[in-house]
Amino acid sequence: MDFGEEIDKITNAFPEKEKFNLSSQIRRASDSIALNISEGAIGQSNLEQKKFMGYAIRSLAEVVTCLFKAKRRNYISENEFTKLYDEAYHLVNMMSAFRKNIK
Repeated sequence: MDFGEEIDKITNAFPEKEKFNLSSQIRRASDSIALNISEGAIGQSNLEQKKFMGYAIRSLAEVVTCLFKAKRRNYISENEFTKLYDEAYHLVNMMSAFRKNIK
């Protein structure tokens, strides 16, 4: 949840021309991380839980790709990128470990 809120904050500084493009895409992808985890956690079989965790991991990968694009377009600084990239790396490791442990 916190990661998604950080993404939302940084996109507020993106140029207006990105409102319906990169800003929208990265926001939707970051929201999908928490939403897929939530959807898989409630009343689902273990197979369904794994499936939704996989969706969440793929959404996180999409966010990282958007972060690379934002950095290349100079919408975020190197420091902002590194902080968010490191956080995403930590999250994907936790999510992958959790997914492996679903029986």
